[in-house]
Amino acid sequence: MAEAAAAALVKVIFDKLSDEAFKKYARSQNIHSELKELGISLSQIQALLNDASNKEITDESVRLWLNRLQHLAYDINDVLDDVATEAMHRELTPESEASTSMVRKLIPACCTNFSLSHRLTPKLDSITTQLQQLYKAKAELGLIVKDEKPKNYNRGNETSLLESDVIGREIEKEKLLNKLLQDEPSKENFSVLPIVGMGGVGKTTLARFLYNDTKVKGRFEIHAWVCVSDDFDISKITKTIFQAVSNENKEFADLNQLQVALKEKLKDKRFLLVLDDVWHENYDNWENLVLPFHSGARGSKVIMTSRKEQLLKMLGFDNLDHLETLSSEDALSLFALHALGVDNFDSHPTLRPKGERIVEKCGRLPLALKAIGRLLRTKTDEEKWDEVLHSKIWDSKSVGDLSADWKSYCGWPNLYKSNAANSPERLGYEYFEELLSRSFFQQSPNEEALFVMHDLMNDLATFVAGEFFSRDDNRMATEDLAKYRHMSFIRDEYVAYHKFEAFKRAKGLRTLLPVYVGVGQWWDKFYLSSKILVDLLPELPLLRVLCLSRFSISEVPNSIGSLKHLRYLNLSHTNIKELPENVGNLYNLQTLIVSGCESLTNLPKTFLKLKRLRHFDIRHTPLLKNLPLGIGELKCLQTLTRIIIGGNNGFAITELKELKDLHGEISIEGLNKVQSSMHAREANLSFKRINKLELKWDDGSASETLEKEVLNELKPRSDKLKKLEVECYEGMEFPNWVGDPSFNRLVHVSLRSCRKCTSLPPLARLPSLEILRFEDMSSWEVWSTNGEERKRRMGITLGATSYHLLRFWM
Repeated sequence: MAEAAAAALVKVIFDKLSDEAFKKYARSQNIHSELKELGISLSQIQALLNDASNKEITDESVRLWLNRLQHLAYDINDVLDDVATEAMHRELTPESEASTSMVRKLIPACCTNFSLSHRLTPKLDSITTQLQQLYKAKAELGLIVKDEKPKNYNRGNETSLLESDVIGREIEKEKLLNKLLQDEPSKENFSVLPIVGMGGVGKTTLARFLYNDTKVKGRFEIHAWVCVSDDFDISKITKTIFQAVSNENKEFADLNQLQVALKEKLKDKRFLLVLDDVWHENYDNWENLVLPFHSGARGSKVIMTSRKEQLLKMLGFDNLDHLETLSSEDALSLFALHALGVDNFDSHPTLRPKGERIVEKCGRLPLALKAIGRLLRTKTDEEKWDEVLHSKIWDSKSVGDLSADWKSYCGWPNLYKSNAANSPERLGYEYFEELLSRSFFQQSPNEEALFVMHDLMNDLATFVAGEFFSRDDNRMATEDLAKYRHMSFIRDEYVAYHKFEAFKRAKGLRTLLPVYVGVGQWWDKFYLSSKILVDLLPELPLLRVLCLSRFSISEVPNSIGSLKHLRYLNLSHTNIKELPENVGNLYNLQTLIVSGCESLTNLPKTFLKLKRLRHFDIRHTPLLKNLPLGIGELKCLQTLTRIIIGGNNGFAITELKELKDLHGEISIEGLNKVQSSMHAREANLSFKRINKLELKWDDGSASETLEKEVLNELKPRSDKLKKLEVECYEGMEFPNWVGDPSFNRLVHVSLRSCRKCTSLPPLARLPSLEILRFEDMSSWEVWSTNGEERKRRMGITLGATSYHLLRFWM
């Protein structure tokens, strides 16, 4: 797993080195030869990674070798970032500074430290030397260059044979047996019986029990078991089924002949087929696979075990019953069986409390219980049990078999993909969905927007993170923090200075992230001395991610501008009044969050320099009245939650034209300052993927006709909008697009303080509308008591003043 992390970093480095603009700038700075040599050395190392991945679990020295490589890869990435950032700095440097640079060029390189080559060449030489040393160690480690082949960590060796002892699952067994032994209504001759749950929970064991039950055996004429995993090869799966039902090992010219032969074998016979460990999500491939199954007799069954739900949902299973972890008592019995050879602790009562704690640490997952039980097999001394109980289970070489089991059954592919085709945001979404589908994350039962991680998945993540990530647990004073690249800490109400003082030793730190244990409330505040930030930030020059959200700080220190590698800065819900001007030096910044900063009044004029900014969240900043000039030129922007239309020298709505990738939630204020409907048209809202749109006019607007024309031109994209709010609109009626049924995803409409409005658009035509809210609509005169059931279902909310609904409800 260390190999996967190192390989992903190496791939990122090669992507950067191959960039033409990067190479051009490197040549201009006379460091291209050093970078070329570094690339050659790194290529030699890369050729060894395939072999290293096969040996890292069983060979501690190989794992340490990979860790050294990963540290070097981080260092290389930092240097390349330095080069790219310097290139952007030169591009954005005003002419006055550029002329100063020209003067510097007249000074011999030996007399100045300003030269990029002078600063970086020693670093590059040192890194290259270390890479060469790693390569030379290959003989000692037994590493060889192997052809790159797809890594398959899937189980693949599961069989239908029943284990000698199956503990628990009585309720699940009974429920599934009843379904197997009964003829349930089905459009097809066969039906699917799903067993869904996270990895290691016992899906295959339960399927084996069903498959081998004597009643089941007697009900079905034909039986077949196929372990699928993520290699959904239709020919391979079909051939396995054919061999199982025919006891023949024939070769066929193509898939068609194979399926015809299988169809004949299944014809008019009731069959039971187990498809174990299905990962596939392509419905068309599924349809092709099951073509021969339709010839079977009515009542045939397909048991499908899977960690992923998408295919099953396509098959019509909307409410799947997930296989849960074992009960505490059953889990303890299973653990005892594998650790002691018997399913109880009667002969070793002093070990029972320790066993109970190990069971809970394993999250009552059968796979983990078996793996750790095997480690303790026949070891009945309490000291050994304490050692396992209190160890960092993933870091211990003695439990390598457990790590191998995890690696085997989790089946993680290398998630790194090139972002040439997709945006980083899209890739991140796909990664998260992939991990969610594999039960790495699970949706919180209490909060729809929150996700939780099972304890064992947390242990797995900790194992993979290794020595590169640390969570603050009051051990920082004694640890070597220099090796850490990512850190999180508990966001206590009062954060002591000594905690942050320890962070200064983490010179290579990339992530500094506060976390809150428990369910946070939006009004929670945490206190942090400004002295901590003034002292700390200059010591962490390589930070990429910095979150200070909800800390009660009123000022951002100027040292923030020195964090030239910073990508993500979260200052939400703080007491800051402004951002320092040197924020414009953060050329790599991609995300800036200041939402909920209720004291914020100004943004720096240097915003124009944030060319890579992609997400800028300024919701709930009531004192902020103007946007800085140049925001419309930041063409990478995808998120701009609050747009404030200014006067003659302020932000013009026409600037939205160039922000082609804007999407998500957008509030546009000051629409009364739009002087022409043509200007509103240039905003091109109908081409942006906006799902929540808020349109606000200031009180005392001038022309009713102009306002209607402006609103008409601000029509958003109909297939994306979910929520629409209009405030202080002075028109007497709404344009035709408001209420158009083409807005088929619109669920929430809010109209506030539209005081001159005498009629409403036909909102009842919106097919998905659930919530309709009116406030301060004082020109309404027509009332209706019809449609009470419609109003109740839609959750209509009336504001402080009472209103009647117009007759469009009828």
